[in-house]
Order: sequence, then structure tokens, then C-alpha cells
Amino acid sequence: MVRVTAGQAAFSYHLEKGVLYDKYQAESRYVIKERKIERAMRKVVIAVSLTALLAFGIAAQKQSKPWSEWSEKDAEKVLNDSAWGQTQTDTNTSEMIYSPTTGTAASGTGARNTRASTPGVRDDQTDRNTNRLKEGAYNQAVGINYRVRFLSAKPIREAFAAMILQRQGSPSAAEQVKTQMAQFVDRDFGNYIVVAVGYDASDQRLSGKAFQDFSGAVFGSLKNNTYLERKDGKRVFLIDYRAPVADGLGAKFVFPRTVGGTPFLKRDSGEVRFYSEVGPNVKLNRRFKVSDMVYQGNLEY
Repeated sequence: MVRVTAGQAAFSYHLEKGVLYDKYQAESRYVIKERKIERAMRKVVIAVSLTALLAFGIAAQKQSKPWSEWSEKDAEKVLNDSAWGQTQTDTNTSEMIYSPTTGTAASGTGARNTRASTPGVRDDQTDRNTNRLKEGAYNQAVGINYRVRFLSAKPIREAFAAMILQRQGSPSAAEQVKTQMAQFVDRDFGNYIVVAVGYDASDQRLSGKAFQDFSGAVFGSLKNNTYLERKDGKRVFLIDYRAPVADGLGAKFVFPRTVGGTPFLKRDSGEVRFYSEVGPNVKLNRRFKVSDMVYQGNLEY
């Protein structure tokens, strides 16, 4: 029989107590940590829920707000940065850093004919000089914005109407314009999809080039390189083109809405790309997410 002394018993008691205490401490720390994680997760869930509810409320508010109450900022957002209207910005940075006009192209104006020693540099400088002789030097980055919009989508027509309404000087004039614009907003485009493209530039020389391309384009020159393309690769090609006129809407590209009796776009179509080689200076390429094009319960395009 093994005898346990009082000292051994006391040591064993304290050891057991210490182990139990350490175990209790570890469990307590684990419980505290779990509770902290649980509280943090609750906060995240609440924050996400509030954000979703707020976003839903804002979207619902925007949908229910009639176009006649839109501000100019509201209208510009729909026209230039929305599911139905996007902006393609082309920037010319070739002359962002100053360089003198030298080389063969400059000699036509009496400048000294000095050639760069490197062929690639010489060719670039010659092209730059030629452009400067034609249109003058930029000496800075310049850009042009192309506004690509689905005119056959109701929100775009509402935005155009709202912009016009905002510019009326008197309540009576605004009321008259509102009545006229209502017909434009509610217009039925039937079996056609119409994409309107406008443009604005920081330099009139760029605007002039765009004007030449849009005004000079005809259906025959566009029909093989202008189309709408779905995510699955299916395309519909241009069936009509209208050059810009003084209506503020821009050039109009017309496409069929149905293919084989079926709508070209559905909510599950993924995305649609508008592509057009209008001319030597204008090439357009914009993508739109189809699922975002639902407006007041309808797929608008």
C-alpha cells in the first residue's frame, strides 16, 4: 500500500486546483472571444441589412419620382452614367509634353529642315509636325467625350425631357413644354432599338473631326461595322442611320429589336455591346449590363 504524505497531498491538491483554474481561464477566454465574434457578426449583418434597405429605398424613390421633378444633375446622371447611357472618353496625350516643331513637315513654313537621328523619333516628329500644320499645336492632353445612349429606353427620353424642362424661364413655359415632352417620353419605338450618340470636347478641333465623321457617315459605310452584340456573341447589325440634326439628340443608329420573332435582349442576356467604326476619327465601343436596364418593372432598351 502506498502512503501519501501530507506534503504530497497538499502538492497534489494545489496542482489539481491549478490545472482546473488554468482550464477555467482558457474556457473563459474562449467564451469571451466567441461572444466578441458573435457581437461583431451581428453588427456586420445589421450594417449590411441597413445598407440594402437604404439602397432599395433610394432606388424605389428614384423610380417613383416623375421626370418632371428631376434636377439637371439627376438627368445628367441618367444620360451619361447609368444603365442606359454611358460615356466613352478618348484622350490625345501625344502632345502633353511640349516639343518644338522641327523636321521635314515644318520646312514648308520656312523652318529649318533638321532631321532626328533616330528613324522612329524622326517619323513621330514628322507626323506631329504635319498635324500641327493642319490644325495647330495642342501642347497639352486634350479629350473628347462620346455620349452613347439607348434612346429607345424610356429613362433616356425622360432625362432629355427633364433637361429641356429645367431650362424654361417661366412656369407657364415649363408647363407647355412638359405637355409636349410627354409625347416624346411615351413614344413607342415598336420593333426598333435606337442608340443615340452625342459628343463634346475641350477643344473645337476634336469636335470638328467628330462632326466630319458623324455627318459624312452613311448607312452603306456603317452597315458592316456597326452592331449590337450579346454576351453569347450573337449580333444584330445596323438597319438605318441618321446623321446628327439640330434636335440635341445626336446621331441615331437603328437596329432590329427582335430576331426570328424573339426579343434580341432579355433580362438574362448578360451584357450588350454597342460597336461602331463611324469614321477615321471615331470608333465607339461601350458595354451595358442588361440586368440593370430594368425600369419600373420593364426591361428598357
